[in-house]
Amino acid sequence: MAAGRVFWFTGLSGAGKTRVATGTASLLRQAGKTALILDGDELRATLGRDLGFSRDDVLENNRRIARHCADRRGDADAVLVPVISPLADGRALARAILSPGFYEVWISADLDTVMARDPKGLYARARRGDIPDMIGYAPGNPYEPPQHPDLTIDTAAEPPERCAARLFDFIVARL
Repeated sequence: MAAGRVFWFTGLSGAGKTRVATGTASLLRQAGKTALILDGDELRATLGRDLGFSRDDVLENNRRIARHCADRRGDADAVLVPVISPLADGRALARAILSPGFYEVWISADLDTVMARDPKGLYARARRGDIPDMIGYAPGNPYEPPQHPDLTIDTAAEPPERCAARLFDFIVARL
């Protein structure tokens, strides 16, 4: 199999990255394409378990994920990488490692929306002070929205099924 295209998601925790990836992977498989999801939470627990959330650690985590993705991209037509990837420098590094065939997908949802969703309870913990460096919430640990993503999907404005269908259409046009 030729090297798969990489669709590197970025977005706040709770924006719906994994949900969109899962829905899109299902649509791709129904269309006879292979899809691999390399989830940021799962990869941090293995590849980045020794890292914290400082700027340098976040960049190193993104570098490790990108290298792992480079090793796995031959396993599928489309490699979906739902990861917060909060820093423009981290996304640029991933693009440099994984191009050609790299696409940045911004799974956008505003802070109020993700705080209301809070599927993992992280924002509630951050409000209590249990997570002082919560990305995109803590003043010292900002999320840098992409300036020129290849695709933007606003999960606050569209239902999950429509978001997955939009990403599916985008991917199929590039395979």
